[in-house]
Amino acid sequence: MKLTLPLAASTGAETDDLLLGLVGVSIAVLALVFGLMGFYIIRYRHNSPIDRGALEEKSFRFEISWTIATLVVFFGLFIWGSVIYVRQFQPTGNALKIYVIAKQWMWKIEHAGGQREINALHVPIDTPVELVMTSEDVIHDFFVPVFRVKRDVLPGQYETLRFRADRAGTYHLFCSQFCGTDHSNMIGDVVVMPAKAYADWLTSNGAGDTLADQGKILFIRYGCAGCHLGGGTVRAPSLAGLYGSPVPLSDGSTVLADDRYIRDSIMYPKQQIVASYEPIMPSFANVIPENDLVRLVAYIHSLAEEKRG
Repeated sequence: MKLTLPLAASTGAETDDLLLGLVGVSIAVLALVFGLMGFYIIRYRHNSPIDRGALEEKSFRFEISWTIATLVVFFGLFIWGSVIYVRQFQPTGNALKIYVIAKQWMWKIEHAGGQREINALHVPIDTPVELVMTSEDVIHDFFVPVFRVKRDVLPGQYETLRFRADRAGTYHLFCSQFCGTDHSNMIGDVVVMPAKAYADWLTSNGAGDTLADQGKILFIRYGCAGCHLGGGTVRAPSLAGLYGSPVPLSDGSTVLADDRYIRDSIMYPKQQIVASYEPIMPSFANVIPENDLVRLVAYIHSLAEEKRG
């Protein structure tokens, strides 16, 4: 009977192929090395009658050929894995963005429409999904075996994970990084739903304000509006149309204004100073919790969509 691991994501098959390739090459090398060892152990054992003859002059041709051959094979595997990694983690403009906040010992999920979940993640089938993840305490790891995706979730920064589920069902979610005494209980479910069922789920769980609406309130509460929406006495960059745009920095470099950049600009504003502006913005590190940060980022994202609209 053939045993196969369940697969529920479109990109998982190529990950399986890469793993099989790695295992196959490793087994081949192992068999060759131990096969040669066994051959010479038997052929040249202590009481073997074989004529060993005179010692020949040492040649490096065999050693060089063996080294080059293995280098080419394993470098080819490296290129193969790199291509898969880059393709799977390339951003897509139409991806469904969901925020994930890890905490000992739970997964907190924030949807753009304001829907919240604990240890559960609902996504539509055949839709690119982009998870923007961070941790409130220690290093965690978001792992869904049937999708063949796994990503470290780090405190103090955003990590992105992308996948596309192609089979409806409920699948296990694990933390695969030891994160404390109750690490084994940090589990959950990823629920892949047909598009209509997912839309109904959003409607039935979305009575409150959207993340962007909640972020707008926080934007005013934390005093951001006084500088960044104009009308104030402080000269600060406008945030309208910022998200997704290149930002020139004072050191001559340019950075893309994505979720990570916006979060870092709020928490550590003096690390990446916008060109032609003074570094006068205070740091909000240890002031704004991660739950509020995702709302602020969502609101700034909405300002870009309003400008384009």
